[in-house]
Amino acid sequence: MKTLLTRPGMIVSALIVIAALALTFAPQLFATHDPYEGIPADQLQPPSAAHWFGTDALGRDLYSRVVYGAFLSLATAGLAVVVGVAIGAVVGLVSGFIGGRVDFVLMRIVDVVIAVPSILLSLIVVAGLGFGAVPVAIGVGIGAAGSFARVTRSQVVRVRTAEYVEAARSMGVRWPAILVRHVFPNSARPVIALAALEVGTAILAVSALSFLGFGAAPPAPEWGALVSYGRDFLATAWWLSVLPGAVILVVVLAVNRLARAIGGER
Repeated sequence: MKTLLTRPGMIVSALIVIAALALTFAPQLFATHDPYEGIPADQLQPPSAAHWFGTDALGRDLYSRVVYGAFLSLATAGLAVVVGVAIGAVVGLVSGFIGGRVDFVLMRIVDVVIAVPSILLSLIVVAGLGFGAVPVAIGVGIGAAGSFARVTRSQVVRVRTAEYVEAARSMGVRWPAILVRHVFPNSARPVIALAALEVGTAILAVSALSFLGFGAAPPAPEWGALVSYGRDFLATAWWLSVLPGAVILVVVLAVNRLARAIGGER
C-alpha cells in the first residue's frame, strides 16, 4: 500500500482501466440515454449537464454511445491480443524447441510478417475475411503475432536446456508434453508482459481500422467510428471527434502505464 501511495500515476491508471472494464461489462449502469435513439430537437447540442459529451447530427447522446462503444472497442482489442498470443506462442514454441531448419524457416516467415507494417497487414487480412469486429480482431492479432513469436522463441531457447527439461526427456516424456508442462510455463512471463503492452497498441489499431470503416457496421458505436463520424462536423461540432478521441487516448495511456508496471518498469 505504501508503494502505491508513492505512485499516484499508477493509482490513476488503475482507476481508469477499472472504469473502462466497468463500461465494457455493464454499460447500462453508466449510460444516461439510449445510445441508438435520436431526438431531432437535440441535434448537435454541445456538452452540457443534459448531454455530457453533447449530441450528434441525429440527436443521439454521444456520452452514452461512447459508453456502449467500450465493449466493441475493448473486447475487439482483447480478442486481437489473444489471437496474437495464440499464433505467436505456438510458432515460437515450435521454432525454439525444435531448432534447426524448422527454426530457420519459421523465423524467416516471422521476419517477413514483422517487416510488413502491422496496420497494412491487418488491412490485408480484413479485406480477405470481410468487415466486422471479429475480422478486425483477427487482422490485428496476426499483425502482432510476429512479436510474440520472437519473444517466445528467445525464452524457449533459454529454457530448453534447463535440467528439468533434460530430466523429462531422459524419462521418455514426449516433446508436446514437455512443451506444455515445462517449457511454456517457464517462458510465459515475458510473453504476458508483452501481451499487456500490446493491449494499448491493439486498442489504437482497432480504432484506426474502425475509423477507416472496416469495423462493425453502423450504427454500432465503436470508438474509432465515432471519431470518424465527427470529421464532417469539426468546424461546427468539435466534440463529436475530440471527446471520443480523448477517451481513446486516456485509456491507452492508462493501459500502457499498467503494462509497464507488469513488465517491471517503475
